[in-house]
Amino acid sequence: MPTKEAVIEALQNCYDPCCKDRAISVVDMGLIEAVHVDGGNVQIDMLLTSGWCPFVGNLNGMIVEEVGQINGVKSVNVEVVWNPVWTMDRMSESARAKLTIPLEPLIPYREERLKREQLAQEYN
Repeated sequence: MPTKEAVIEALQNCYDPCCKDRAISVVDMGLIEAVHVDGGNVQIDMLLTSGWCPFVGNLNGMIVEEVGQINGVKSVNVEVVWNPVWTMDRMSESARAKLTIPLEPLIPYREERLKREQLAQEYN
C-alpha cells in the first residue's frame, strides 16, 4: 500500500515548468497543500503560484504520471485549491536560494549605467 511519504518523495521529481531549469520541485516550491492516501487512491491538493498559470495541465499530468508509478497506487487525483493562497513563504530554503539573484556581480553594471545617466544629464 502506498504511503504519504512515498507520494511526497515522488513529488520531488515533479518540477514546476517555470522553475524546471533550476530543478525546483513542486514540493520545494510549496505547491503541495495536502496529500491523502486511502488504500491505493491518492488525492493531492495543489496550489498554483498564479491563477493564470498556463502550465496547470502539464503539471497535473506530470504529477499523475509520477505518483502513479508508486507500487500499489490505483488512482491519482490532483485538485487545484485556492485556499490558502500561495505565497513565497511556502518555498523551501533550497528553492529560495535557487531563485535568488546574486546582486554583487550586477553592481558594476549599475554603476556604469548611473555614470552614463549623469553624463547625459550634464550635457543636456
